[in-house]
Amino acid sequence: MSYGRLKGAMVRMLTSALARSGRRRGAPAAGLASDAVSGAVRGSDPVNGYRVLEQVVRLPVSTWRYHWDPPHVRHLGPMAQDWWKAFGVGENDRTICCTDANGVAIVAIQALHRELAELRDEVEALRTECSRQARSKRAPAHLDTEKAADQEQGLP
Repeated sequence: MSYGRLKGAMVRMLTSALARSGRRRGAPAAGLASDAVSGAVRGSDPVNGYRVLEQVVRLPVSTWRYHWDPPHVRHLGPMAQDWWKAFGVGENDRTICCTDANGVAIVAIQALHRELAELRDEVEALRTECSRQARSKRAPAHLDTEKAADQEQGLP
């Protein structure tokens, strides 16, 4: 049996086993989809996006492969233990749930968006101030030039 066919068979077996393992009926196998809807979740707490972003920045990320992957296959991401230490979300320190990974990414993107909007506002304010200062400096310089020309001509 080829590697691809064997892998496909294993995925089908795992999916079937997960479906029979007491997961709620209709729940996707391996947690690849989130059923987080109001009424289906408890303990919904707000998240500080800036703190999450700081943790994302500090999170070690590497490329790696599972022992069972062929040598040409590479994955990119953090180790589950580092993830658990940084965010403390999910079931344990051995897995990273896709829902949690998506949530961290979305919160970090939102925090970056807020920072970018604040920086854009600050840049615009600085540009306005620079333009104002440049206009106020040009007027006296222009008047000084006219005064010097008048004095050369003997005008008061």
